[in-house]
Amino acid sequence: MPHSLKYLNAYPETLKEQVRELIRTHRLEAYINKKYPEVHDVRSDKSLRQYVMTIKNRAMRKSPPLNQICFDNHLHVVHNALGIHSRKSHIQGSKIKRNMQIRIASQFKKAPAAFLEMIVVHELAHLKELEHNKNFYALCEYMLSDYHQRELDMRLYLTLKDLAKK
Repeated sequence: MPHSLKYLNAYPETLKEQVRELIRTHRLEAYINKKYPEVHDVRSDKSLRQYVMTIKNRAMRKSPPLNQICFDNHLHVVHNALGIHSRKSHIQGSKIKRNMQIRIASQFKKAPAAFLEMIVVHELAHLKELEHNKNFYALCEYMLSDYHQRELDMRLYLTLKDLAKK
């Protein structure tokens, strides 16, 4: 029975067939490990905050400040949540205060460095563009030139992780 490839639903059938072939011939893991051998050392909320702020300050200095940045044990990729951003506004006196947060799924503490960077870039782009539209993806590509390739490869990585559970 062919693998469902749930992380690749929006991709063309020709690409999905290539992935199925990698799975059938047990070459998917080798592909990921060869292309993304570098792991990161971002394991705590404090180090994640420093990591995110470095990228934010390099690429989006004028974006709104972030109040909270952390790993979240409750985010599950099954629900299409690799990371989330949230905005909460409340009135304090005569001013509107905004609380901006970024949460990254804890499973990415042990993912290849390139995938953590891709997820952080994705969530930072939401500070300026709420919807996944042309401007959103242009901003992602501005911050990370190979954004689309990394997103695809990250989906392959998640597929590999699913296969390992079976």
